[in-house]
This record gives sequence, structure tokens and C-alpha cells, in this order.
Amino acid sequence: MGTVTLGVSIAVPEPFGSLLQQRRAGFGDAAAYGIPTHVTLLPPTEVDASALPSVEGHLSRVAAVGRSFPMRLRGTGTFRPLSPVVFVKVVEGATDCTRLQQQVREPSGPLARELHFPYHPHVTIAHGIADEAMDLAYEELAGYEAVWTCASFALYEQGSDAVWRKLREYDFGGGGSGLHNVPPQGTAVDSDAPAPAPR
Repeated sequence: MGTVTLGVSIAVPEPFGSLLQQRRAGFGDAAAYGIPTHVTLLPPTEVDASALPSVEGHLSRVAAVGRSFPMRLRGTGTFRPLSPVVFVKVVEGATDCTRLQQQVREPSGPLARELHFPYHPHVTIAHGIADEAMDLAYEELAGYEAVWTCASFALYEQGSDAVWRKLREYDFGGGGSGLHNVPPQGTAVDSDAPAPAPR
């Protein structure tokens, strides 16, 4: 059956998601519209396609014991010079995100893996663009703030066209919306990111 590349993330809801996506595009990040706004829980991870039912069962169990929690984004940060990324900070909900990603990568589970860098929840707003544009993103969104209640996370698969598509959404408390065949826009998942550099 071969392998599939999977990722798990929390979507930033509307209207915040589209606004940050538009700002990212405005800074000159060509990948912006292929990467709807999100907080990564599991970076791109290759697994055997035959393991997908096991992965879905594992994520259902993680969600079943989870509870909704407040999320707040505020201000900007950067992973430069280690990685060319500028992001909006997760200032509330980071502990919950950290716990979730640990559960997703449970050592005995089907998504067990090591990370290349310590986990640091964030929302990317610029990646791999000119330094001047990265500086602009850092400065212009320094006062940005968004608040919502996180009630779910989702599993995504990367297609051969490099687009990430939602396979299923997992509601906390045991619900699951079972969203399949989502239109090609999908949600991309960031690769591992290092801890932020001081600035």
C-alpha cells in the first residue's frame, strides 16, 4: 500500500484564519494560500498507509479524553537565525497544545516520533522570504490579538501535489465530525520549528 505523509493541527478559526493568511500573502510568502492558518500538533510524518485506521483510532482516543480550552494569540516572535520563520505567539493555550502534541506522539502509539527541535506552539505568518519582508511581518503584527475556544483538532494528509487535505476532525469529549473529501485547499502543517531566538 505504500506510505502516506500525515500531520495533525489545530485550525485558527474565522475570521482570524483568513486575515492572517491574507497578511502572510501580503508579506510576499508565496505559500500563504496553500497553508491555511494553524497551530501544528504533529509535523509531517510518514507512516505506512495500512496504519491509517490505527492512527485514526489513536486520535479518537486522544480527543475523547480532551476538553475544550481557551486559545489566545498575541504579538510576534521569530525562530531566526535558526530558521527563517516569523510567527504570532500562542500566549494562552500553549500548555494545552503541548500536552496534546505529547499525547498524539505517545511513544507506544502509531505516531510516535522524535522532534528535531523542542515543541513550541505558534502560528506562522512568514517563512523563507526576504529578511526585509520578515522584519515587516514581525513589526506589523506585533499588536495582533485573537481569542477563541479550541474544541477540536484534525488529521491531514499531504497529497502528491504537496497540498494538505483534511481527513478527519476530532472533537474533544469523544465527538468526531468525520470530515472526508475536503476541497483541495486543505491545511498544511509546518515542519519542525526550533525554539525562538531571542530578539
